[in-house]
Amino acid sequence: MSTPKKKSSLSSSTSSSSSGSSSQNKQGGGIISKIISVVTNQNNVLPIALILFLGEIALNYLIVTKRAYTNIDWEAYMEQIDLFVNGERNYMKLEGGTGPVVYPAGYIYVYTALYWLTNLGQDIRVAQWIFVALYLTLTLVVFFIYNRSKSVPAYALTFLCISIRVHSIFSLRLFNDGIAMLLFYVALLLIINYRWSFGCLFFSLAVSIKMNVLLYAPALLLLLVQTFGFLGAIPKLVLCAVVQVVLAAPFLLYNPESYLNRAFEFSRQFLFKWTVNWRFIPEDIFLSKPFALGLLTIHLLLLVIFLLFKWTRPEGLFKSIRFGEWRNVGERKLNVRYMLLVMFTSNLIGVTFARSLHYQFYVWYYHTIPFLLWQTRLPVVVRVAIIGAIEYCWYKYPSTNLSSGLLLVCNLVIIFSLLFLSSINEKFVVDQKKKQK
Repeated sequence: MSTPKKKSSLSSSTSSSSSGSSSQNKQGGGIISKIISVVTNQNNVLPIALILFLGEIALNYLIVTKRAYTNIDWEAYMEQIDLFVNGERNYMKLEGGTGPVVYPAGYIYVYTALYWLTNLGQDIRVAQWIFVALYLTLTLVVFFIYNRSKSVPAYALTFLCISIRVHSIFSLRLFNDGIAMLLFYVALLLIINYRWSFGCLFFSLAVSIKMNVLLYAPALLLLLVQTFGFLGAIPKLVLCAVVQVVLAAPFLLYNPESYLNRAFEFSRQFLFKWTVNWRFIPEDIFLSKPFALGLLTIHLLLLVIFLLFKWTRPEGLFKSIRFGEWRNVGERKLNVRYMLLVMFTSNLIGVTFARSLHYQFYVWYYHTIPFLLWQTRLPVVVRVAIIGAIEYCWYKYPSTNLSSGLLLVCNLVIIFSLLFLSSINEKFVVDQKKKQK
């Protein structure tokens, strides 16, 4: 009589065990599901961004304390600033060990501050920590931009933090490119939050550090016209110009020709031996005017193609740029993803067809690459492979025919994928404010 009871007890125990196991499996599956949900979330990437940011703090500490600083331009920067501090206002005479000042006036003021903060440029370790702070600030701003875009999965933010070259540009090399890009990304964050006046202010400040930011200018002009109309865009453009004039005033008042020829020297040639791109081109062709003119022509042609067939396609060119709307236009709010796509694509085209790229120029577009790739229909594995290949090309020193050729191919793949394998057919005007009285 006891046997059935034992069987019943055993059956009950087995059932209970099975139920517990099933519950644990569901619980485990639920945790995995939540993790997957967090890392693939496009609408809120900040939880992953926080983890990456904490990792960046630790990584930058290790870089500064464990890796040797290498002087490339810092001493020259400080020599130039020393002349400025001691009263020199002729831009042609502001020179250092690696040559003259070839940046607008904002560079002078920023590096003058660094000059005083680092004991006349002598305390390199303090300078490194300042650049770590600048790097972390830039990273944080870029995270907020990606979060605002709501079009890139959280795990893709990892690719914003893995570059050996970009880390060294800040904390081990102290280049001004990083400062210019920090100001640009602050400007962009303001712009995509529709704070246009402050955005234009910071954009012009970024240009005053280094002119590469002008590669974004065609896109910014388009967005301004789409938002405000032709007449409405004029005050924003005037603001950008006024910033340049105010910053340059001490030099313009002393010798305007000297300042303009040095600060905005568009004809300046870079040495072939330092180039990351076009290494596979013979040096005599690389240095020739026809080659430079050809690159400029392709650059402008691609901008026109994107303008006509991608950026204004949903509404048509004339309607998109509000042609004919001259009075009482009012302000439109553009889709954030659209604004980022236009800005980043314009810059990528400029970088791809630049006459020469030096290693520190990587920071000009590094943080835009994941966003651009995730706007295409390329398979994820291809996107990741492109990121890895581009990192290899910028890490390889000195550059080779293979590395520079591969870099060109990767950049072109992104450009043409954006042209043919992406869509901005969505209605990018998301709001229409009341017309101004």
